[in-house]
Amino acid sequence: MENRLKELRAEKGWSQAALGDELNISRQSVNAIEKGRYDPSLPLAFKIARLFEMKIEEIFSDN
Repeated sequence: MENRLKELRAEKGWSQAALGDELNISRQSVNAIEKGRYDPSLPLAFKIARLFEMKIEEIFSDN
């Protein structure tokens, strides 16, 4: 699954660790999601979308 997480995180000036803290996940998990090695659970995807005030499909795509 492709995503815009790295781009959105950079716009906020957040490190992977800072984003992980906001989401209660590890920096390594943030890195894995950004690189497409790990697809977040639906509850985590909703949490990410709420944090960035976006719809899930604006962040994640199945391309």
